[in-house]
Amino acid sequence: MPKMESECGFEAPEINSYGHSFRDYDAESERQKSVEEFYRLQHINQTCEYVKRMREEYGKLDKIKMSIWECCELLNNVVDDSDPDLDEPQTEHLLQTAEAIRKDYPNEDWLHLTGLIHDLGKVLLLPEFGELPQWAVVGDTFPLGCAFDESIVHHKYFEDNPDSKNPAYTTKNGIYQEGCGLENVVMSWGHDDYMYLVAKENRTTLPSAALFIIRYHSFYPLHKAGAYTHLMNEEDVENLKWLNIFNKYDLYSKSKVRVDVEKVKPYYLSLIEKVCAFWPFIFRVNFHIWIFSMLRCSNFPFLQYFPDKLRW
Repeated sequence: MPKMESECGFEAPEINSYGHSFRDYDAESERQKSVEEFYRLQHINQTCEYVKRMREEYGKLDKIKMSIWECCELLNNVVDDSDPDLDEPQTEHLLQTAEAIRKDYPNEDWLHLTGLIHDLGKVLLLPEFGELPQWAVVGDTFPLGCAFDESIVHHKYFEDNPDSKNPAYTTKNGIYQEGCGLENVVMSWGHDDYMYLVAKENRTTLPSAALFIIRYHSFYPLHKAGAYTHLMNEEDVENLKWLNIFNKYDLYSKSKVRVDVEKVKPYYLSLIEKVCAFWPFIFRVNFHIWIFSMLRCSNFPFLQYFPDKLRW
């Protein structure tokens, strides 16, 4: 189990690199206007129909074959326009996140790797992947097919979203049943869902908690405001504990202080290539609590977290 937060060595700063509180979307800064315009476009254009088309198109994974580290290097060309806290290339953010986690959880190598890869889906911004607009790749994510919760950043712009005019999508549950599980909920399209598809379809052996983090780390209405919990199932509840741990490092490790890439690169290459002697799975304890564990099992073959080359 993870350490208690009070035992962790990573100190979360109180202000970002612009001198403001983290995720302060109203603070006047050089990025405030562009960030708000980003969310206006995102909230107007992200619809159930749009997400269906994107998942069908990008779920084919027919764009390119490359390794995890090759993908990391591509993100040197990407800056996230939705982020009010940092304007550095995304490779820096990946390494800052992973290194902060590694400091506090040295034995959870799957979590280090999750920190490294969680934003790789932002390659969707590049020409090789269709050069999607920023609003279709980055920013906070949220469910579609049900009411837009008021905790969503710049909620007012949903007024012009076509789904807001569909009565089937405007109730609390919308097209879903309470407790249906987040895996059955349509989420706004972006780098989270794309990287989740890449990991899942390439048959990663990372645990379900890692896939949950990858898919929902931008779902701030859930893990910051507590919205949409009525749609979660028992497995979601357990995985959310890991996401809440991860979020501290994803958000507060953003800094102008650069990571020495050449120094840490061998460690992360070893993680990517590591042959894992553990099989991740979910099991029931006391008949009602689902928890994640990594159990040694001699009956299963040795597995890598990822193949050498992934389909993207």
